Amino acid sequence: MDKRLLDILCCPVNKTPLRPLSRAELDALNGAIGVGKVDTVAGVAVSERVAEALITIDRKVIYRIDDGIPVMLPEEGIGTLQLTDFPAAS
Repeated sequence: MDKRLLDILCCPVNKTPLRPLSRAELDALNGAIGVGKVDTVAGVAVSERVAEALITIDRKVIYRIDDGIPVMLPEEGIGTLQLTDFPAAS
């Protein structure tokens, strides 16, 4: 993702800055999606693996990136509290 775009993006709900999801975080997210344990903030089940995503720096919400375009709709966010195997902050 273009660094300039990343510098201006923020969570649409609380304006928290974002960073790219790490490989370990992405693997944990996709593992949970694979067993049907992930919903969006709106309560819709996430069934497709995520290739790329952004996460708020407070590590509370994930926003997927589709074909290089961040999906920054509040209802499309994925709360991290539901991810039991999500890596601890480093």
